[in-house]
Amino acid sequence: MPRKLSERLSSVAPSATLAMAAKAARLRGEGHKVFSFSVGEPDFATPSHICEAAKAALDAGATHYTPVTGTAELKAAICAATERHRGWKPQPSQVTVSCGAKHALFNLAMALFEPGDEVVIPAPYWVSYPEQVRLVGASPRIVETTEEQGFLLTPAALSAALTPQVKAIILCSPSNPTGAAYSAEQLTCLAEVLRRHDCWIILDEIYSDLVYDGFRHVALPAIAEDLAPRTIIVDGVSKTYAMTGWRIGWSISPLEVAKALDVVQGQSTTNAAAVSQAAAVAALSGSRVEVHAMRDAFSKRRDVMVRGLNAISGVRCRRPEGAFYAFADFRGVIGRSFQGRTLGDDIDLANFLLEQGHVATVPGTPFGAPGYLRLSYACDEAEIEAGVAAIRSTMEMLD
Repeated sequence: MPRKLSERLSSVAPSATLAMAAKAARLRGEGHKVFSFSVGEPDFATPSHICEAAKAALDAGATHYTPVTGTAELKAAICAATERHRGWKPQPSQVTVSCGAKHALFNLAMALFEPGDEVVIPAPYWVSYPEQVRLVGASPRIVETTEEQGFLLTPAALSAALTPQVKAIILCSPSNPTGAAYSAEQLTCLAEVLRRHDCWIILDEIYSDLVYDGFRHVALPAIAEDLAPRTIIVDGVSKTYAMTGWRIGWSISPLEVAKALDVVQGQSTTNAAAVSQAAAVAALSGSRVEVHAMRDAFSKRRDVMVRGLNAISGVRCRRPEGAFYAFADFRGVIGRSFQGRTLGDDIDLANFLLEQGHVATVPGTPFGAPGYLRLSYACDEAEIEAGVAAIRSTMEMLD
């Protein structure tokens, strides 16, 4: 039999976010100043008390294997933090600690989905949701939302999407890429629909501590206890604590799912890094003063980014409730041309901005939203102002 790659990869697209970051890195390597609005990574350093805890853990010997699904100390810290900040209390046996929230989602796809299954995913969506579903042979069932609806799934749209083939729904609040978030009232209405269909409910809460203007994140298990036996929460320390490189995420799931995840992870990565788990304990158990300072900074940056984008002719940007992304409508610009070359879509536009303005964004098409660009405001205000000015001046080059 000839050597070839797995057929399953033919249906999976590479990460658009990482692709744009790689192009930006190439330009930097050539000596160009690049405004990086592409990757969703806080520019803050991990708080010092977390780093000190990691150093102490190394000195104490945190260099060996841990239990597959995480140390007892970290599981206890996750449960305590969930009760403290999310308003409901899971048990340590429900927690599976993984190498980041993306890994937790991948494990869930491996454990839950198979060919013939459908998974409801509202669009715009994080680029990895549908690709992970496809990777295991299942099918994403994309449900469109609109900017006029706040990029939120409506009960009517959810009800129409829940066919007998639907195995699960994935919701992200606040959302990557839109920053849109579901209120308690909106989640309650969705819960009413979900009670009529027996599917898994997967909630990605990785940005839930980054909400602004008094918006209050509400966890579904806190307001719909009857759905807890089929609700799965995905979270982690990457965004809230500026710990992207530490690679610690987790899922909180019903016990039968947690046992299945133990099997999946036991045959793949085994445990997350021991020292990173110790650092995550310090993050979840320690002071949140720096977390609040980062959140306040993101709120100010959001306003600078949104205000600047809305001042550009042909561009419209909604003010998001959370996360650190502006999801801007550039359809008023698409179709214009540069040196005889028409910008036919958002992918052309993103490449144009990078090549001519040295501004790295991510096109909306891979998020299920053609005509939009996602811009991360996880950088300082001066960088945002200069980057938006570069977008404006680059747009002036168009015919």
